[in-house]
Amino acid sequence: MKCLYLLSIILPVLGCGQTSLPAISSGDKESSSREENPFATIEEIPLPKGFERVNTSIHSFGNYLRHLPLKKDRTIHLYNGRPKANQDAQFAVIDVSVGNKDLQQCADAIMRLRAEYFYSSHQWEKIAFKDNANHTYKFSGGDRIKFDAYLETVFSYCGTLSLDRTLQKRNSLNEMEIGDVFIKGGSPGHAMLVMDVAKNKEGKTIYLLAQGYMPAQDIHVVTNPLNSKIGPWYLVDNESDIITPEWTFKPIQLKHW
Repeated sequence: MKCLYLLSIILPVLGCGQTSLPAISSGDKESSSREENPFATIEEIPLPKGFERVNTSIHSFGNYLRHLPLKKDRTIHLYNGRPKANQDAQFAVIDVSVGNKDLQQCADAIMRLRAEYFYSSHQWEKIAFKDNANHTYKFSGGDRIKFDAYLETVFSYCGTLSLDRTLQKRNSLNEMEIGDVFIKGGSPGHAMLVMDVAKNKEGKTIYLLAQGYMPAQDIHVVTNPLNSKIGPWYLVDNESDIITPEWTFKPIQLKHW
């Protein structure tokens, strides 16, 4: 159910259709340094020229994701405090707890962010996840200690397979919204969260992806290994695989809540 820990591979230099997108302006904040991240939130990550972020409701999951804080330090740390062996996959690290146990991996990271959104807005009745046996784990309310204990239970019994079964399939990447999930259930399996979406006047759509991984580690916005000229953004392309630094998805693997 959990992510398979894969070694980094050498990827093709360019992806189909991506080279026509404009590069991020050189006037934007410098983002190439691994030492420090200059952006405070997801919303501050710069866009390629000509793109604008899609509108979101102020109380939506998408708006919540856009305002998640980013760490100054770009280093990904594991649950035990050690740095991850591969430090080339991330653009920025999200300032959200990974816990101190090897539990919060790929699907778990997504479930945490979804649960944190409902917890922060006091919609406790909406915090519920199913395991492989279709048993539902509901959060009955309480303080942060109870909430963290609940999440540990969810992480122990739920994963990519159960989350894949719970989510609804998108018919096309053109339907993508912030908060959608690329997911392959099983073992090995993986899941990544759409953190932001933007469009231009020509009808092109780009998006950001974030992931947790195995072993449990900081949730991070990933780079685009095929087109670094547009920063960490990915171009919507229904004809091509989605090649990320540590996993490849098919367009048909996009799902929503």
